[in-house]
Amino acid sequence: MAIWLTLCGAIVVIAYLLGSFPTGYIAVKQLKGIDIRQVGSGSTGATNVLRTLGKGPGAFVLVLDALKGVLAIALVYWLFNFNPIQNYIPPTVDAQVWQPWLVTIAGLAAILGHSKSIFLGFTGGKSVAISLGILLAISWQIGLATAGVFAIVVAISRIVSLSSIAGAIAVSIFMVILHQPLPYILFGIAGGLYVILRHRSNIERLLAGTEPKIGQNVVTPGQTI
Repeated sequence: MAIWLTLCGAIVVIAYLLGSFPTGYIAVKQLKGIDIRQVGSGSTGATNVLRTLGKGPGAFVLVLDALKGVLAIALVYWLFNFNPIQNYIPPTVDAQVWQPWLVTIAGLAAILGHSKSIFLGFTGGKSVAISLGILLAISWQIGLATAGVFAIVVAISRIVSLSSIAGAIAVSIFMVILHQPLPYILFGIAGGLYVILRHRSNIERLLAGTEPKIGQNVVTPGQTI
C-alpha cells in the first residue's frame, strides 16, 4: 500500500509541476525579451500573451497550456492502466473508485501550479486554458460544452474575462447534467470557484465598466505594452 500511495503522490506532484511550466512567460521572454508579469494584466496566461504579442503567440500559448492539463490527467490514466504497475495496486483498491478521485486531485494540482508556478515565484496565469485541457481529458463532451459557452459569451460581449467566468460557472452544471461521478462534480465546483477567484480584478473592472474588450490593451500604472 505504501508503494501505491507513493506512486499516487508522485503523480500529483508531477501534475503540479506540469501546471507550473511557464509557457506564456517563456514565449514572451523569447519573442519580445520582456517579463509578461510586468505588462498588461500581469498574468502569464494566453489572454495577456494575446494582448502583448498578438493572435499567433496567444493561440500557441493557449494550446500548450491546455495540453499541460491533458497530460496531467493522462498520467493518472496511465498509472491505472500501465501493466507493470498493476502489481503495486493493493487488492483493496477499487480502481473505479480511486481513479476519479486521483484525477480530481491531480487536476486541481495542475490548476494550482499554473496560477502559482514554482518556477515564477508562485505567480502565473488564471488557469482557464489548463482547466479546459483537464476537462477535455476528463470528458470531451463537457470540455467542448464549456468551450462553447466561452465562445458564445465572447462573441456577444467581446470580453474574455466574462467568458471565462461564464465557462467556470457552466462546468458544474454540465457535470451534473451529464451524470459525472461525485469527484468530477466536486472538481467542477472547486476548479470553477478558483478560476472565478483568480478573476477578482477583472470582476471589479466589469462592475466598474472598465474591463477591456478584445483588441484593447490592459495597462496598469507604470506599465507599458
